[in-house]
Amino acid sequence: MANENLDLSNFRNIGIIAHIDAGKTTTTEHVLYYAGVVHRLGAVDSGNTTTDYDEEEQERGITIYSACIPFQWRETRINLIDTPGHVDFTAEVERSLRVLDGCVVVFDAQKGVEAQSETVWRQADKYEVPRLVFINKMDVVGANFENAITEITSRLEAKPVPIIIPMGSGSIKDSDNPFHGIIDLVEMKALEFDPANQGKTIRIFDIPEKYQDYANTWRENLIDKISAIDLRDRIATFYLEGMEIPTNLIREVLREGTLKKLIQPVLCGSGREHIGIQTLLDGVSWYLPSPLDRPPVKGINPKKKDKEENRNSDTKDPFCGLVFKITSDAHGELFFVRIYSGVLKVGSRVLNTGRDVKEFVGKIYHTAADPASRTELTEAFAGDIVAVVGMKEAITGDTICDPLNPILLEKIKFAEAVVSRSIEPESSADKQKLIDTLNMLRKEDPTFSVKIDPETGQTLMSGMGMLHLEIKQHRMERDFRLKVRAGKPRVSYRETLKKALRVEGECVRQSGSAGLFAKLVVEFSPYPPNSDKSEDNIKVSHKLKPDDLTQILLNAAEQGIKLALQSGELGYPVMNVQAIITGAKMDEQLSSEVAFQSAGADAVQKALKDNMILLEPVMKLEVTLPEEYLGPITADLNARRAEIRELHIRGKMRVVEAIVPMAKLFDYADKVRSLSQGRASSTMEPYSYSPAPNEVLKNMLNPFAF
Repeated sequence: MANENLDLSNFRNIGIIAHIDAGKTTTTEHVLYYAGVVHRLGAVDSGNTTTDYDEEEQERGITIYSACIPFQWRETRINLIDTPGHVDFTAEVERSLRVLDGCVVVFDAQKGVEAQSETVWRQADKYEVPRLVFINKMDVVGANFENAITEITSRLEAKPVPIIIPMGSGSIKDSDNPFHGIIDLVEMKALEFDPANQGKTIRIFDIPEKYQDYANTWRENLIDKISAIDLRDRIATFYLEGMEIPTNLIREVLREGTLKKLIQPVLCGSGREHIGIQTLLDGVSWYLPSPLDRPPVKGINPKKKDKEENRNSDTKDPFCGLVFKITSDAHGELFFVRIYSGVLKVGSRVLNTGRDVKEFVGKIYHTAADPASRTELTEAFAGDIVAVVGMKEAITGDTICDPLNPILLEKIKFAEAVVSRSIEPESSADKQKLIDTLNMLRKEDPTFSVKIDPETGQTLMSGMGMLHLEIKQHRMERDFRLKVRAGKPRVSYRETLKKALRVEGECVRQSGSAGLFAKLVVEFSPYPPNSDKSEDNIKVSHKLKPDDLTQILLNAAEQGIKLALQSGELGYPVMNVQAIITGAKMDEQLSSEVAFQSAGADAVQKALKDNMILLEPVMKLEVTLPEEYLGPITADLNARRAEIRELHIRGKMRVVEAIVPMAKLFDYADKVRSLSQGRASSTMEPYSYSPAPNEVLKNMLNPFAF
């Protein structure tokens, strides 16, 4: 399918994102079925969908790994990425959005905007990704199209513009007017999808009389919204002169508004009832951007003093791409690359800019959902997404490019791990195999980390939640044939400064000519979270004169401070701290890089001594429950040190939004089910770090005190 003659304007790199259980995978399955990629419809409940190819996904009925599938819809070539909705796998969404040109956000027609809906919407905002909205599950009890639109407008501060509206809502069992078709407000036609052949046959007809007023009202809304964003007033001119507005003009203005992120066209349907998916595919073709519609990708040239450079979606520009995902199996590693410019050829050597090493491109593939299904290519072009075999050093977020025209693109930033567990092999003979496997898993998943506990010598794996770590453990057992034991979960704490202070760090050791000498004056102060893009909000700088210290020794001092801040007084990473070196003393014979690294570490140790605050991860929790269980569930939350932020109504259910310490949530899923007789559901996501109560710190400092 890679062909230089392909018109890039007909390319679409899109993702499907949503809250868990909104119907992303079912929607994706229908998209692939109607596009002819698959010849039968899989079902999540049956565990036989195309994109959820992994055994773990099929058993749990959720998407864990983002899957990339290229296919053709009419004249448009689409690279589709189906992403997870569960918050534990938010990294999959983050790295997918970084390389996509547009996305479809799926909402549940009954539940509206849910916790993870807000998260993925913010992620799309962060990467400035134009999007369509698809309101799914119009056939379920309590489905309410208007309420969903209202929530999208108010909770997401969005500009949804319906272009497809439902005929009816709910199922035939619970509604006098069940959902049975849609109305296209651009064409002003009704559409019904034949259930006998799973919606492949579409009947298009005039809007029935009973829906005429309803359709006219929404059509007026559509015209009002697009008139407001039509800078050339073409829509208003036709409207005021009483002339029929051409369909192509409506689509043109809708597309312009979508690409500028002024509006989000809204479509609706039901994957389960096979309604509205083809119109969604048409919407992707008509309204979402091609690589040519997106601004050039920006980066810096490391060989020209970090001068900013751009790369256009053009085969004539030098090659540049971003590694956004790595999958590992027993046969090796696949590196998924978004090509932003130029041509990538098999057998070429490309520069991994951030690591300053050359990488070999052994093979290039288009993959299906299952990486085992591949189409081999000899070369790939700007705008495409491909999988590469042969690279050795690359990790997620690395830039690869033409060695003669280096560029470094902005890295992908991921959320902090919030929970840890010890992990050990059942057999000591498997110790090295466990280390190799953990390193492989860490390479493919940036939110999964591994370290050795300095006090106990245990190997600790950390991740975004209990489900995240469970699935890593199952992968070790199933894919790598490792028998392992996992310990009880523990919270990933952080440390920070209580107050600003000035300290002197030193390394003075006299032992003849082999002695060491270094002195530093460092000002430490708390650093506001999220006020800088520095990793972990740690900022190290200096106010030294050029002749105070050589650049090599200054770099060593800064490195010493940074390394020491990775493990504070209690052994947890330090965050939200600024360190400024204001003074330094050196000795011509005894000063060295080692000495100044040690002096930097000594300064950190002195700054944190009796001046440390323990921070604990807190989660944003959303509980959806019937009203009769509100009392017991809020009482239980209060006992978990929860701060209840909001109570609101969603259909017949109540929704509690709260901020709760992660340490109090390990058993929450089971507890909330027992308190509500299985009728309540909960979702959580990392929110921030906040000071832990004094008793938590006291227990850590003196665990045997009574």
